[in-house]
Amino acid sequence: MSETSVTVRLPAPLRPFAGDQPELHVPGASVGEVLDALARDYPLLHARLVDPDGELRAFVNLFRGEQDVRELAGQRTPLRPGDVLTVLPAVAGGAPSALERLSARIRREVPEVTPAEAQKLAAQGAVLLDVREAGEVAEGSPTGALRIDRNWLELRIEEAVPEPERPILTLCAVGQRSLLAADDLRRLGYRDVRNIAGGFNRWKDEGLPFEVPRVLDDASRARYARHLRMPEVGEAGQLRLGESRVVLVGAGGLGSPAALYLAAAGVGTLVLVDHDVVDRSNLQRQILHTDDRVGQPKTESGRQAVAALNPQVRVEAVQARLNSENIEAVLVGADLVIDGSDNFPTRYLVNDACVKLGLPLVYGAVYRFEGQVTVFNVDDGPCYRCLYPEPPPAELAPSCAQGGVLGVLPGVIGLLQATEAVKLLLGVGEPLSGRLVHYDALRGQFQQLRMKANPDCPVCAPGRPFPGYVDYEAFCSSSA
Repeated sequence: MSETSVTVRLPAPLRPFAGDQPELHVPGASVGEVLDALARDYPLLHARLVDPDGELRAFVNLFRGEQDVRELAGQRTPLRPGDVLTVLPAVAGGAPSALERLSARIRREVPEVTPAEAQKLAAQGAVLLDVREAGEVAEGSPTGALRIDRNWLELRIEEAVPEPERPILTLCAVGQRSLLAADDLRRLGYRDVRNIAGGFNRWKDEGLPFEVPRVLDDASRARYARHLRMPEVGEAGQLRLGESRVVLVGAGGLGSPAALYLAAAGVGTLVLVDHDVVDRSNLQRQILHTDDRVGQPKTESGRQAVAALNPQVRVEAVQARLNSENIEAVLVGADLVIDGSDNFPTRYLVNDACVKLGLPLVYGAVYRFEGQVTVFNVDDGPCYRCLYPEPPPAELAPSCAQGGVLGVLPGVIGLLQATEAVKLLLGVGEPLSGRLVHYDALRGQFQQLRMKANPDCPVCAPGRPFPGYVDYEAFCSSSA
């Protein structure tokens, strides 16, 4: 018993609402604080002691020692460590409630184990399943536990535990909700389900190991609610997105939709790299920027746009032109890179740096009514140099400023880039590695083209040392 706890003694009719425990050790310096603690840890019990207005129910008497607290100071009655509160409800010897009857039936069918026994079984391969709500889990959960909110159990358990013969040990705060969860699991076909008696409260009291896992706060749970419903994302995936760092090379036509949707998805850190300022001609397609920010650096304009959409996202603005001297410092710590640049020297530089640093590169390009998107440096797939060993002559690859681009086209390609980035960060689906998607907006057609890694690629060939950075401006000029 903790030195800061008082003992709450329960009569038999109330024990089913407290994990069948005859006594509870509850923190509190007053009767009201003890009742608040019961509301948190034993809500079913609390509901039978206190009415919706927070007053003791008329059929419940509560004694401190031998004195009725109503004759003292009611819920303000002070308590000292070691005091005993005795609950004395009116008892008529009537039939148990429906929940009591259900719990009694389940206990006859579902074995119970102690927390210590559960820990040993988990070490042997059993699944320790914590079915409490996120707010409860945030205060601690057994180390290594699988955590699925009771409300989502039936929808998510089969993906998390596909083997119906694998033992599952259910746990909640005191053992009541987990008992009901165990019954549901048996009806779903799991053959070996056991409930942990006393729940997490007893787990902690016995000094067994637990951790305080990272969980989403209430604001994040509301913001990402649609992600949380997807088993491919869920809370673990959303936390992974929040810990991710993505570098966007270019805050223009491709970087704009990619940045906004990655921010909306909850990617934790976006590094916006661009040396240019916002020009009014950009606004036809670069939706990060607005008319009142013409003349501002694109990175600062982009930072403002992302902050307005999702203030939880950290934006690092790099107002610089990339070169061989600064490229690695910009990419350090990134999980992946999105290439939204508009010139060949930058594309080759970024590719080479990503190969050297082992970073996935999500490539996109647009021209007039056509766009391309693919993923480089993933799953032994090709790099940008495998696809284009050298740049084309200038007449075959005019810039958007020279040849023009349909304003909505970068939105299509940039969103595909953002989609590939999210898949890579979550580790789900099949990335566009070894496949290039070509989009023809005039014809309304997508075409998928296969690519292979070049075994003689000067940059990414297996076993070949990194050749070093070159003068990319000179390389692109000489190739032309």
